[in-house]
Amino acid sequence: MRNYEIFVIFDGKIEEKQLTDWLDKITEDVKNTQGEVLAVDKWGKRQFAFEVDHRTEGVYTVVSVKAEPNSLDELDQKLRYSDDVVRHKIVRVPDVAFAKIGQTKTN
Repeated sequence: MRNYEIFVIFDGKIEEKQLTDWLDKITEDVKNTQGEVLAVDKWGKRQFAFEVDHRTEGVYTVVSVKAEPNSLDELDQKLRYSDDVVRHKIVRVPDVAFAKIGQTKTN
């Protein structure tokens, strides 16, 4: 399994319940593919430097996971076609860098 970070910017007008539901869906999708969710980090609402799809703010989140390659493809499609998601990116994190991130979060 490899380490990934899923960055998602949700619409700034999303309600807390919708945000929680989305994060639960992401967690469930990762677990359904025998992956492991290591951390869910909500950065909160931030103002954009410029308009993105006629929106001026978004709610930033980062989900750190361990998953098999290509197991996140379905999740990627769900995020791509959702009206609640302004932008998203799934990034593979090198093992060495991920170990350092894990140490920082636990200390």
